[in-house]
Amino acid sequence: MSRLSRSPLSPSSPGFWRSPLRGPWFTSVLGVVLLLGITVLFLTGLLSYAAYNPDLSPVNDKTPDKGLLGFYLFSWPTRPSWLYRFTQGVHVTLGITLIPVLLAKLWSVVPKLFALPPARSLAHALERLSLLLLVGGALFEFTTGVLNVQLDYVFPGSFYPLHFYGAWVFFAAFVAHAVLRVPAAVRNLRGMRESRAGATEVAAEAESPLVSPRPAGATVSRRGALWFVGGGSLLLFATTVGRSFDGPLRRTALLAPHGGADPGSGPGGFQINKTAASRGIVAAETSDEAWRLVVEGPRGRTVRLSRAQLLELPQYEAELPIACVEGWSTSDQAWRGVRLRDLAALVGHEAGSAPGVLVESLQRRGSFRRAALRANQVRDPRALLALDVNGAPLTPDHGYPARIIVPALPGVLNTKWVSRLTFGDPAGLGG
Repeated sequence: MSRLSRSPLSPSSPGFWRSPLRGPWFTSVLGVVLLLGITVLFLTGLLSYAAYNPDLSPVNDKTPDKGLLGFYLFSWPTRPSWLYRFTQGVHVTLGITLIPVLLAKLWSVVPKLFALPPARSLAHALERLSLLLLVGGALFEFTTGVLNVQLDYVFPGSFYPLHFYGAWVFFAAFVAHAVLRVPAAVRNLRGMRESRAGATEVAAEAESPLVSPRPAGATVSRRGALWFVGGGSLLLFATTVGRSFDGPLRRTALLAPHGGADPGSGPGGFQINKTAASRGIVAAETSDEAWRLVVEGPRGRTVRLSRAQLLELPQYEAELPIACVEGWSTSDQAWRGVRLRDLAALVGHEAGSAPGVLVESLQRRGSFRRAALRANQVRDPRALLALDVNGAPLTPDHGYPARIIVPALPGVLNTKWVSRLTFGDPAGLGG
């Protein structure tokens, strides 16, 4: 009896992995898709990080010890108003769409994880280390991302720092692995493309450690397997992407909270992430008799305004969407209220040179009870302290008696149930 005919003793044995699908061509195709997709994921993730204005620390930034990893190249713009809706929609939808590709890629290279000896050379050791960090980082990032999107985050600690630091570890390993493996992947794809006969293709792959020396009988071709993976990705795409669109397409987002759910009808009939009850808002403190907005400016200059007094100030309208970090968004809603730069003028700032503002909410539970906005956001004429939406007063779940609405701002920073606005130098707002 030959050695190959005996049952392998462990996963490190060459004949343990018997699938005839594994091989350089199959792995290389999946790798190229991930190379492009994960690069886009990382870049859109950095854009999401920038949208939170991380230099306004510690109010907005949940990664206080980020060091050089938290480089901040520009102030997040307010135009176009759908910018965050687009970039975060791409980030979340693409991440979910790539899950079948990632799982297939991990399956295709699993024999390498058990190969012995652990390192044959320095280059091989670096490749194995990058592969270990890559696999662990990928599973961590995709798992935490999906759980956050599904509003079922169960990991200890805040999602923001865990996902942020995990992304840098994962992407560093991804770049190292790509540098080591992309040349070989290109050669594999080019060689397979130039092959015309099946025997030639088998001969070209014969020496690869991914190819089983005792393959089982084939039940599907490699191209068929790729079509299967692509079909899985297409299905996830079709049941997720609708969360970023309006009309009937939104109902196709079966796997996305807030995507296909019916938000009700009327002026306030659009998606809500956090309800008033879930944030600890008490009706008595938001009543017209009890609620007052405190607006503070330089040298302690302060005004207190009731909702009725705010309604007596010049009112402006802005058609703006709300887009959330979970990837869902609303259509444009007709918001009406007082411009933030006009409120800054009430406490001594020139409207055209209004500074940043620290916004404080009545909410007692959840993150971002305080949020900071930069001067360019305050000065935008569409940046409002909204009092009404779609021709009617805000509902309690949409932030009654007043909420922030700013173009291209992540939804969580469009603070609801606003109680205080403190205008001043953005660098000192978090103190």
